[in-house]
Amino acid sequence: MSYLGKGENTMEYRVLGRSGLNVSALSFGTGTFGGNHEFFGKWGRSDLAEATRLVDLCLEAGVNLFDTADVYSHGQSEEILGAALKGRRDKALISTKASFRMSGETNDVGHSRHHLMRSVEGSLKRLGTDYLDLFILHGFDAKTAVDETLRTLDALVQSGKVRETGCSNYSGWHLMKALGEAKHHGWPRFTVQQVHYSLLRRELEWELMPLALDQNVGSMVWGPLSQGRLSGKFRRGQPIPHGSRVDQGAAEGPDVPDEFLYTLVDTLWLVATETGKSCSQVALNWLLQRPTVSTVVLGARNEEQLKDNLGAVGWNLSAEQVARLDAVSQTPTIYPYWHQWGFGERNPKPVK
Repeated sequence: MSYLGKGENTMEYRVLGRSGLNVSALSFGTGTFGGNHEFFGKWGRSDLAEATRLVDLCLEAGVNLFDTADVYSHGQSEEILGAALKGRRDKALISTKASFRMSGETNDVGHSRHHLMRSVEGSLKRLGTDYLDLFILHGFDAKTAVDETLRTLDALVQSGKVRETGCSNYSGWHLMKALGEAKHHGWPRFTVQQVHYSLLRRELEWELMPLALDQNVGSMVWGPLSQGRLSGKFRRGQPIPHGSRVDQGAAEGPDVPDEFLYTLVDTLWLVATETGKSCSQVALNWLLQRPTVSTVVLGARNEEQLKDNLGAVGWNLSAEQVARLDAVSQTPTIYPYWHQWGFGERNPKPVK
């Protein structure tokens, strides 16, 4: 991770991969904008007025990167973000994504040239802009040749409609194959990977983090609070918070053993008390100290949540506090990683 220091506020800025682009350590995810969708409506339902207020708060705090996707509420998130940034597009970096099905049309899905070209044009129109600072492939498409996809991304970059490219939810070999193909043909390499990472889910450290370190790929972290589980509201012996994403059945990933979660949250509360911070701020600050993390994507349903999350910068956990959180969040490692790390003299873990 490249640390550039602080601006006039407490926000930190880091270089995104090898792009030279400076991004705020905290970015804002707009999956909560809109909500006219059975699944994404459970994330949040911010209308234009509320969304504009959240964008205002982000800009005032030094956040310069806003992340969205075409599939978020069928394009409504992009439309609202574009409207909220109207007249100040130059103050923000916009990241959007495409891969998943947007309609019942046969080819309205995946990474074919046909779909990606249409997706970018649709996103530009909804966002009210003529370029995307970052265009991310939202998931891996095993039915489209990698060179076909990368050739299309090269055309989009050459046209000026896309400035940087990235991927999301790829496995290690998916990402490495794409990087190799791009290098071989002289096409733009992925600048960033958007990845799920938190104290509750640390699989990133097994392969994707070492790969990113080796290839200088930045990491945009999504789900940093594991759908609110690390907010401090999920406690042993208490009911699941009403209205939370977990309560509504919108949590992502496999189930987590209750005892593991509650023991982790107990430690979060202890560290939060020691630092005078909230559990969310502690969990986010832990992420900001991990290798390859360029920016952590915040999601917030309201102003209160956003203000609290923005307080994750401007301070750091102590090495002892980080070590305690590392220990309590450690999970069994699958093969071949446990074998490789057993040969630590030549295969060191990316983090302790």
